[in-house]
Amino acid sequence: MQNTWFGLQPELAVGLVMLLVLTMYAIFAGADFGGGILDLVSFGPRRKQQQDAISHAMGPVWEANHVWLIFMVVILFTAFPRAFEALSIAFFVPFHLVLFGIVLRGAAFVFRANADVASFQWTAWARVFGMASVITPFLLGAALGAVSTGGGVTHPVSLGIGALTLAVCAYLAAVFLCNETEGDLQEDFRFHALGAGLTVAVLAAILLPLIKNAAPLLWSHLAQPTSAPPMVAGAVLAILSAWAVGARRYGLARILAVAEVVIILGGWAFGQWPYIIYPDYTVHNSAAPGPSIRFLLNTLPFGLGLLIPSLILLFVVFKGRRRPTV
Repeated sequence: MQNTWFGLQPELAVGLVMLLVLTMYAIFAGADFGGGILDLVSFGPRRKQQQDAISHAMGPVWEANHVWLIFMVVILFTAFPRAFEALSIAFFVPFHLVLFGIVLRGAAFVFRANADVASFQWTAWARVFGMASVITPFLLGAALGAVSTGGGVTHPVSLGIGALTLAVCAYLAAVFLCNETEGDLQEDFRFHALGAGLTVAVLAAILLPLIKNAAPLLWSHLAQPTSAPPMVAGAVLAILSAWAVGARRYGLARILAVAEVVIILGGWAFGQWPYIIYPDYTVHNSAAPGPSIRFLLNTLPFGLGLLIPSLILLFVVFKGRRRPTV
C-alpha cells in the first residue's frame, strides 16, 4: 500500500488543497462580503449610486462564490472526520449563524433588487443585506482565530481576527470596485479602500503582540527566521497595494491586494501546521483511513477541473460589461 500521493503525504496533499480552496473563498467571497459591508457604510450624495455599483458588480457572480465553502466542508468531513466532528460541536451556534447569515444575505440581495429604490422595502432589505454581510465574515474570522488559540470565538484574539477579516473584506471589495467604476464613483471607492487599508494595518499591529500570548504555537512558528520572508512580503505587499490605490493604479492594486490575502493565509497555515484545531487535533490524528483520503485525492482533480473553468467562464462573460460611472 502506497503511503504517499505523488511524493506527498496524503494528509499534507489534502491540507494543501484545503488551503487553496480557503484562499479562493477568502478572495472571491471575501470581496462579495466586503461589498455588503461597503453597502452598509456608504454615505454622501452618491450613496445610492455606490450601492447600485455594488449590486452591479456582485449581481452576476455572488451565488457562485459559496461553491468554495461547500468544497471546503466536503473535503474536511471526508478527509478529517474527527476534526469536523469537534468543529461541528464547538462551533454549533456560530456556524449556524454563519449559514443563517449567508441565506439571509442572499434573500435580502434578491428582494432589494426587485423593490423600488424609494420604498421602505428597499431600505429595509438593504440594511438586512449589509448587517448579514458583516456578521457572517466576522464569525468566520473569529472561528479561524479560535482554532489557532484553542479558545472560543469570544476570545479577544478571535474577536480581533474577526474584525481584521471584516477590514480585509472591505479593502478587497473597495479595490475591486475601483476597477469596475469610473469618475466620481471611482473616487468614492478609492476613499473606502484607503480607509479599510488603514484599518487593516492598525488591527494587524494590535493583534501581533496579543497572538504571542494567546497562540503560542502560531507565534513560535511565525517567529522563526524562516518565517521572516513571507511576513516581510506580506507587509511590503500591503504597503505597495495602498500606494497603488493612492496613485490610482487600480489594476496593480487589485493584483497586490489578492497577493496580500494569499500571503496572509499562507503564513497562517504555516504557523498552524500540523494542527487543524490547536492543541488537540492535527492532520495526522484526525485523518480518515488511507484509502478514503487517496480516493478523495484521486477525484479532486476532476472536481477542480470542472469548477475552475466554469467560474472563469462565468467571470469572463459577466465581468466584461460596461462599468458604472457618475
